Order: sequence, then C-alpha cells, then structure tokens
Amino acid sequence: MFTMDSPGETGRLFGKADKILRAALEEVAPQSLIKRTIARDGSRLIIQEKALDLSWYENVFLVAFGKAALPMSQSLMKIAGDFIRRGIVVCVPGQEMFLPGLLLLPAPHPLPDRRSLKAGDLILNLARNAGDKDLLLLLLSGGGSAQVCCPVPGVTLEEKRRVTEELLRRGADITELNTVRKHLSAIKGGRLALAANPAAIVSLAISDVIGDDLESIASGPVHWDSSTYADAQHVLEIYDYWDEVPTPVRQVIVGGIAGKFPETLKRGDDIFKKVSSFVIGNNALALRAAQRQAEQLGFKTIILTSGDRGEARQAAERYVALLDSLSQSKNRLLRPLCLLSGGELTVRVKGKGKGGRNQEFVLAALLEMKKQFLNGPGERPINWLVASFGTDGIDGGTDAAGAWAAHEVLQRAAELGLDAREYLEANDSYRFFQKAGGLIKTGPTGTNVMDIRIFLLC
Repeated sequence: MFTMDSPGETGRLFGKADKILRAALEEVAPQSLIKRTIARDGSRLIIQEKALDLSWYENVFLVAFGKAALPMSQSLMKIAGDFIRRGIVVCVPGQEMFLPGLLLLPAPHPLPDRRSLKAGDLILNLARNAGDKDLLLLLLSGGGSAQVCCPVPGVTLEEKRRVTEELLRRGADITELNTVRKHLSAIKGGRLALAANPAAIVSLAISDVIGDDLESIASGPVHWDSSTYADAQHVLEIYDYWDEVPTPVRQVIVGGIAGKFPETLKRGDDIFKKVSSFVIGNNALALRAAQRQAEQLGFKTIILTSGDRGEARQAAERYVALLDSLSQSKNRLLRPLCLLSGGELTVRVKGKGKGGRNQEFVLAALLEMKKQFLNGPGERPINWLVASFGTDGIDGGTDAAGAWAAHEVLQRAAELGLDAREYLEANDSYRFFQKAGGLIKTGPTGTNVMDIRIFLLC
C-alpha cells in the first residue's frame, strides 16, 4: 500500500501500519458490503431484514453512481441480476467493462464534465419512464455528486463547475458544497425520487459523510433536503464568493428565495413513502476493522472519532498535542499505543502547490512532531508514525491517497535541505513527500468512506 524503503525499527512500525490500513479497506470493500447486507430467497431480496418480492414488479431497474458504483453493481448483479431488466452504472474513468443489461458510463470527480451531463440525462430519463409497478434499485457512494450533473435551466455546466471548483478551493466542507449544488440541480436534493414517482425506490449507500447523513451522500438524490436557497446563498457569502458567483447562479438562488423556483424536496413529502434507504458501509466500520487488526498486532488501540472535521492544519496541531501528552506517560502504557480517527478535513488553498487534505494534515503534523518531540525537554527515544489517507485512494488532484511520516522522514528532509514549513505554506505537500518519502499510493480502491488517520507510539 505504501511506498517505502526504510529498514530497521521504522520499517517494522511501517509494516504494522500497512496491515492496519489494509484491514480497514478490506472491511469496506463494496463486494463484501453487498454480500453481508443482501440475501436472496427465491424471488425475495432481503436487505437488512427488509424483504422485497421482485416477482411483484413489472420492471426492476438498476442505477448506480459514485466511486464504488461498478463493484457494487457487479456484486448485486450476481445476487439479483436475473430480475434486473436494465440499468445505468456511472463508473470511474478507466473502469469501463461489459456487464450484461447494464450501460456503463465513465464520469469524473471532483468536477463534472460533459460525461456527467450525459449520465444525468440518461438517469433522469430512465426514472421518468418508471411506473407504479416498477422498482428502482439505487446504489450510491462518494463522488456521485460530481459524476451525475443536471444543472437547473438557466445554469450551464461550466458555471456550475466553476462554483464547485471555487468552493473547494476556498475550503468548503461537503455539507456546504452540497447545499449549493443541490439548489442548482435537477436530480439532487430528492429530485430523482420526484422524477421516478410513482415507482418504488430502494437505495443502498456507502457513506462518505460524517454521521452517514443521507442528505449529503451523493447530494441525496432520493432523500429529503433540509437546506434552502437561503442556506445556499449563506454558504457563498461565508466564503466571500457571493459577489463573484456567475450571474445565472445568483439569479436562480435569488429567484428560489423569492419562491419563483421550487425548493428541494422536504421531510414529510408523500413521495418518500415509496423510498427505502439503507447505509451499508461507513467510516466507523472501517475503523473498527483497523482496531481489531491493531489489537492483534499488540497495540493498545483507541478509536478517537469517526467524525473529524475542520481545517487540516489545526487538526494536526490538536492530534500532535495529544500524542505529546501520551508520550510523556509512555512508561505507564502496558503496551504500544495506536490511535485511530476518521472523517474528512478541509484545506483552504492559498498557495499554488500540489497536494490534498491528507498530505497537508501529515505535513502539518510532521512540523508539530519536530517541535514537540525533537525540541521538547529531555530525551524521549520514542518510535512514532503518523499516517492519513483517503479510502478512495485519491487525495486532492494527485495520484496519492495520502501520506505517512516518521522520524526518518524528518531526517531525510533535513539531509535534502527541505523546509517543511515553506512547502506547507505553498500547499505543496505532495512534492515534499515525493522528495522526502512518505506518499501513500494505492490507486483507486473502489470504495469511499472518507479518510482514516493512524498514530502509532512505541
């Protein structure tokens, strides 16, 4: 999973971290999640104790989008493919393959393009042609908001893309970003459920959001939305972008506030009586698997949270302060310590460098570790390792999933004359770890349950 050429104690610690992170990924592999969640008994499909008699429906359609869409669809087809008449699977570019009865469409993330428009149009068309004796099986995972794009009339793809890119650059979190995207979309915020009405809908989701909020997973295409046009304007104002937003976008939001355009669907709408939604995988599940593996390796293991949020640099400062405190009492620990956390941090991009939120977190943590562990009072010969990676295998616009750091990375950076703070201020964490070592490269993993961080002390 990692790229590393370190011998000695650091190498052994690295090997343990690798096993821990692999265990987390394997637990939330889409194939495993589908197999554990869904069973088949004749014509009955049993999903977390809910039974569906597929023979009752005239047509069963499958729609899947998000980074786990392809493996989720492959697994479901093995279970219920004989009942599925046709479907649309929006996959990660490069994953194109043949699945009988299914149309595979590649579309990108995190910014939509023409392929995203095509996918959205075809999915809406399928939904609108579903009848009251039809069933739509919907498979959702992280990345779906960008992969399927249907701008409301008056807003172009380029304008919606520009808004998305700018909010990401300014550090908006996923909830804020989706609040804006849903109010510029004809498919998000429950509007896919509206298009499919009166068909029945069963949604299976792998959560990439804190709290498994169905409003936010792929922007809640078949779930009610609590946000409003006014909230969308507020997000744009928070990030000082309202006055610069494209004029058509502003007109839609202002018009929506004035009641000229319909809101996203809200809680209690009768449409949702025919929608059943299930979360089948999340960050907490991955963390528990990591904990089991760490315990088997002899670590006293604590899961701190699966709901990390906020700015990556500030989070790094908090975590290293905790590690510093724990290291002071190292002799009182009965065995080596592993701390685990998950969630999704943000980065406010000010420099012109290359990186992602996980790499930025580790670089900021490295600076804090240097300050606390090398410049602190007394000798503390402690082996430590910090790692943070995106479970989808992608961190920012790079080919890395994240980064790891240990004392050896500090030494290598010093030997190469690398100033970690300069790289951090330039948001250039990728190039720092590319030179000093420490990039985590997995390639696309086919799943997405946010990020995982691991802290080892020996």
